[in-house]
Amino acid sequence: MIGRLNHVAIVVPDLEAAANQYRSALGASVSQPEDLPEHGVTVVFVELPNTKIELLQPFGEGSPVAAFLEKNASGGMHHICYEVDDIISARDKLKAEGARVLGDGEPKNGAHGKPVLFLHPKDFCGTLVELEQA
Repeated sequence: MIGRLNHVAIVVPDLEAAANQYRSALGASVSQPEDLPEHGVTVVFVELPNTKIELLQPFGEGSPVAAFLEKNASGGMHHICYEVDDIISARDKLKAEGARVLGDGEPKNGAHGKPVLFLHPKDFCGTLVELEQA
């Protein structure tokens, strides 16, 4: 069921500063910022040869990553995203095995315009897992 690693997400307090650090210190190619109001975040992607790093900061009221920054003022790793071939069958299989899907359980379009779901960190070794339709 699980496919390739799509990205590792890091919450940052200052998206522009973090993007510049990746560009200048590591020589990385970094995308332009994109607001995702339905997810409450603004994101950029650091392109790597084998995957991506997603840098995100809160966007709008009630951002789910705002609370993360309150607890971790300098930011930190937020989630890991895996690709799946069929997000609905993956969701149904995981739920049948007792995994908790966050939110209403229905996929929402993510930063790449593809359906995504999040799985409860307590069900995956303390790590928030995002699934994205490949």
